[in-house]
Amino acid sequence: MAARRSAPRPTLEAVAAVAGVSRATVSRVINGVPTVDPAIVEVVEKAIDETGYVPNLAARTLVTRRTGSVALVVSEPTERQHTSPFLERLFTDPYIGRVTAGAQQVLRPRDIHLAILPADPPAHDQVVRYVRQGHVDGVLLITSSSGDPLPARFAALSVPVVLSTHLDGADESAGVSWVDLDQAAGGRLAAEHLVARGRTRLATVAGPSDVPFARARLEGFLDAVRAAGLPEPLVVEGDFTRAGGEAAAREVLAARPDVDGVFGASDLMADGASTVLQAAGRHVPEDVAVVGFDDSTVAHQAHPPLTTVRQPVEEMAAEMARLLLAAIDAPETEARSVLFDPSLVVRDSA
Repeated sequence: MAARRSAPRPTLEAVAAVAGVSRATVSRVINGVPTVDPAIVEVVEKAIDETGYVPNLAARTLVTRRTGSVALVVSEPTERQHTSPFLERLFTDPYIGRVTAGAQQVLRPRDIHLAILPADPPAHDQVVRYVRQGHVDGVLLITSSSGDPLPARFAALSVPVVLSTHLDGADESAGVSWVDLDQAAGGRLAAEHLVARGRTRLATVAGPSDVPFARARLEGFLDAVRAAGLPEPLVVEGDFTRAGGEAAAREVLAARPDVDGVFGASDLMADGASTVLQAAGRHVPEDVAVVGFDDSTVAHQAHPPLTTVRQPVEEMAAEMARLLLAAIDAPETEARSVLFDPSLVVRDSA
C-alpha cells in the first residue's frame, strides 16, 4: 500500500490570500505588533482559523527574541521543618491561586502564557537552568526570605524579575522591582480592632521569624498593643499553615488559658487556631476574638467567618505583571516599587 501523503501545511501566503492583505501584514499580526489596525487583526485571525495555519514558534522566537511566556516562580529558600510537603502546601495555599488569577488578568490579553515553577531548595538549580535556557521572557518571583538565593541568581542572568515582597537590599537602586503590602500597618489594624473590642489578654500566632513580612506584621501588632498600654501579648511562631495554627493555639491555651484575643498572621493559621479554641470549649468570639490576615477564601469559609486584614492580592499580582511586561518591553526601564495599603474586613470572629 502506498504511503498517504500528508496535506501541505498552510503558509503565510495562504493566510494573506484569504485575508486579502499582504504577507508582511500577516507577519505583523502574528508577531503581535501593536500598531496594526484592530479591524485588520480580526480579519487576519479569522483567516488563520480558516486555513488552520500554525506559526513556526521557533522561527518567531528568533525574530522577536520573545517566547510569549513568563514564569511564576514560587520559592522556598531554605530547608525548614514543616507539617506538610512543599508541593502540598503550594497547591493548597489560596494565596498562590489569587496571585495566578491576578497576573493572568494582565498577561492573558497580551497572549502571554504563565508557567508555574515550584522552587524548593532541591529544585533551585533546575529552575535557574530553565530560565537561563530562554524558555521564558521574565520571572514573577514569590519569595519570603532575605536569604533566598534566587533573586541574585536571576539578576545575574539579566532576566527581568519582579518580587512579590520587599526584601532587605531589594530596592530600586539595586535594579529590583517589587510589589508589597504595608505589612506593619496590617498588624496594627488587627491589634487596634481587638483593643477596640475590649480584649486585653492577647496572643498572636506569628509567621516564621526569618520571613520579613511576618516580622513586619508582628512588629505592627506589638506596637499597637503597647501603644494601648496593654500587657505584652504572648507570641507563638507558626508556619502559615492550618496545622501550624492548630499547634500554636494549643501552645497558647497551655501558657495563657484566659486569652481573650488572638491574631493569626494568616487566615489559615487563624482558622486553625479558631478550630482548636472552640474544641477546647472557648466560644469565638464571645470568649476569644480571632483576627486573621489575607482575606482569602479561608476567611469566608471559616466557622465563624473570620474578621481579617485584607491584602488585595489579585491587584498586587496584576501590578507585578505590569511591571514585568514594562521591563520586558523596554529593558532600560528603571526598577520601581509599589506599596499597597491593607484594610480590615469585619466578620463574625471578632
